[in-house]
Amino acid sequence: MSGCCGNEHQFDGVSADYRRRLWAVITINAAMFAVEMTAGQLSGSQALKADALDFFGDSVTYGISLAVIGTPLRLRSAAAFAKGLSLLVMGLWVFGSTAWQVLVVGLPRAEVMGTIGVLALLANLASVLLLMRYSAGDANVRSVWLCSRNDAVGNVAVMAAALGVWRTGTAWPDLTVAAVMAGLFTWSAGQILLQSTREWRQARVTA
Repeated sequence: MSGCCGNEHQFDGVSADYRRRLWAVITINAAMFAVEMTAGQLSGSQALKADALDFFGDSVTYGISLAVIGTPLRLRSAAAFAKGLSLLVMGLWVFGSTAWQVLVVGLPRAEVMGTIGVLALLANLASVLLLMRYSAGDANVRSVWLCSRNDAVGNVAVMAAALGVWRTGTAWPDLTVAAVMAGLFTWSAGQILLQSTREWRQARVTA
């Protein structure tokens, strides 16, 4: 991610290879959203649901990124800003649902969390490897990388939560991880919003 701000010739996604990689990652993330959300409902895990939403957010983000590749900077920055807002809303939703879960008695099933966590980690690693060479660029490209990185970090956290639930016999590790992931969503949203705002202003000056 270093060096992706303040560069006048940032990568804007105009590459056949980049498009192919995005399509592959969209497919991976859409499939894992369905798997993890179902598993989160069955196991009662807020961390799994939060990670599933991250997969969903990535699928939408990558789709928007594909749609605006090659368009003027103002449109790309506006799309990135919209993605930043959606990521912020997602983070706030996870915060709220986690707070609600604290008031409900129920222990998530650690074995389901751990099993799905391993599957999701493999999907996350595949996505990260596909996009690693494109980790820097304009706000549109960078938002893709940030969401991909969130998946990897979040999935490792879910596995840690599963271990914590199994060891302590309480739901607090799961809730704590969900809250941390919500914080990661909102931080990433802030980064995307700031960069897209800078690029929008740059486009107005150079127009």
